[in-house]
Amino acid sequence: MNQLNALAGGLFILTVFGIVGLRQVIGCLRLFVMQSVLLAVSALILGIETGSIHLFAVAGLTIGTKALLIPWLLYRLLSHEIHARREIRQVLNIPTSLLIAAGLTIFAYFTVRPLLDINSSAFIRVNLPIGMGGIVVGAFAITMRREALPQLLGILTMENGAFMAGISIAPNLPLIAELAAAFDVLIIALVTGLLTRRIHRRVGTTRVGDMASLKEE
Repeated sequence: MNQLNALAGGLFILTVFGIVGLRQVIGCLRLFVMQSVLLAVSALILGIETGSIHLFAVAGLTIGTKALLIPWLLYRLLSHEIHARREIRQVLNIPTSLLIAAGLTIFAYFTVRPLLDINSSAFIRVNLPIGMGGIVVGAFAITMRREALPQLLGILTMENGAFMAGISIAPNLPLIAELAAAFDVLIIALVTGLLTRRIHRRVGTTRVGDMASLKEE
């Protein structure tokens, strides 16, 4: 079980790097789906190992909301042009972005290392640094991207990272908290998708920098 969880965690952090490195929105969205599935797999493994029914609920909610419902909503709300044709505009080039993301992941590991030294749980040793890496790299993706939808994926990646770390630290988190988190993420995705669609139809762009130049008529 520990090895399977480590494999899921390793693939999880690779999807985080992929979201930073890819230039097509649809590719980033597919990686987010894969990332959410891996998060659910990790929660399922921890649930089997610890016997926590709450982790089974986390796995089910993650698959239902993040791997199915949110991608479906975004694909329905946004035009095919935004998904398939336009490249993501970003502040830095891809090699530089990936190097910074790697550095941030190492920084995240050393940040949580004191907690790892005092805890012998194999699951915490895997999930906590990987989850923290997802949080900081997701935040970096938000600052690097210039498009609204990729920035949303950065926010969702941060949330996935927080859940990856959280399920190992607090496997018996109350179900109401899990439902509230899933509902909040769904509302964020829905509102951002609607705003992005409306702005794109009105001004023909979703670049965040261009939004600052818009003024009320």
